[in-house]
Amino acid sequence: MTQNPNLAALSAAGVSVWLDDLSRDRLQSGNLAELRDTKSVVGVTTNPSIFQAALSKGNAYDAQVNELAERGADVDATIRTVTTDDVRNACDVFAEVFRASGGVDGRVSIEVDPRLAHDTDKTILQAIELWKIVDRPNVLIKIPATKAGLPAITAVIAEGISVNVTLIFSVERHKLVIDAYLAGLEKAKEAGHDLSKIHSVASFFVSRVDTEIDKRLESIGSEEALALRGQAGVANARLAYAAYEEVFGGGSRYEALKADGAPVQRPLWASTGVKNPDYSDTLYVTELVGPNTVNTMPEKTLDAVADHGVVTGDTVSGTAAEAQAVFDKLEAVGIDLTDVFVVLEDEGVEKFEKSWQELIDATQEQLDAANK
Repeated sequence: MTQNPNLAALSAAGVSVWLDDLSRDRLQSGNLAELRDTKSVVGVTTNPSIFQAALSKGNAYDAQVNELAERGADVDATIRTVTTDDVRNACDVFAEVFRASGGVDGRVSIEVDPRLAHDTDKTILQAIELWKIVDRPNVLIKIPATKAGLPAITAVIAEGISVNVTLIFSVERHKLVIDAYLAGLEKAKEAGHDLSKIHSVASFFVSRVDTEIDKRLESIGSEEALALRGQAGVANARLAYAAYEEVFGGGSRYEALKADGAPVQRPLWASTGVKNPDYSDTLYVTELVGPNTVNTMPEKTLDAVADHGVVTGDTVSGTAAEAQAVFDKLEAVGIDLTDVFVVLEDEGVEKFEKSWQELIDATQEQLDAANK
């Protein structure tokens, strides 16, 4: 099988292509393996919304849910079993990619219960539990970059567990996430863990930033404000990349760990499906091409890039000044960026909690039906 040339060009430019979706249908039909073999997909991310959609469509999970019901499993145990089985099987699909990339790619992410987003201790316990249940070296445990999540990231990394830090919206929070990762590595080193085996990505959400800021720009309504629509998401991500380069491109704290084999914490562009039909459907891919990055795409975006994405090489390095100028203009027209990022984080946690509750309700219905 040959790889799609546009996606192969993206990979060659240093971007790891991950699919932002997982379902049992994808696993059983061979679709996930096909995307690996034809569309340069080298990893998978999941979240509560993805699992909620997967379990509510079709009947791929019915037999397992019925079997768990017969065994007396409650709703939390059922969801945990079903989701970790999918993630474990996806890890196996990417096992060879994981080995060939030295552990950098071939990664599959699973998220801690979003209801724990503001509880450090319970997040740590569940992250360790998920790591043990999936029992694959290429799993990444997703922990949100909430204030309670930051110490959890450090503690979980310190245990030698690889982490995907999710729900990052601001560069300031991204810098704290980097600090949490380095602190975790320092503790892992003290505990005698092999640092080369501990990987992390920092998932920076892109399209949602434009959605929120565009709404505010339209409310302001001036010519200067309207001219800035569709620029904030890419500028924000480019500033995040500059923060990454500052630390991992020669910063003394990381260099001390690098000597012991510690990998960089790669920036991951998440929420890259374009929400506004006026914008190019490949905007958050082609404008965010840079070495050592990950772009996790919904299948619609993956297909768009495969069909007509124009990859011209690195579009991120050296763009920090230009990106900062966009932010200066946003503030000048009256955008309260601090408030934007608070709203986006609160909404992000709330959306995942809502999806999780829908998943619980749907699974409970299936268990009740099986127990009749």
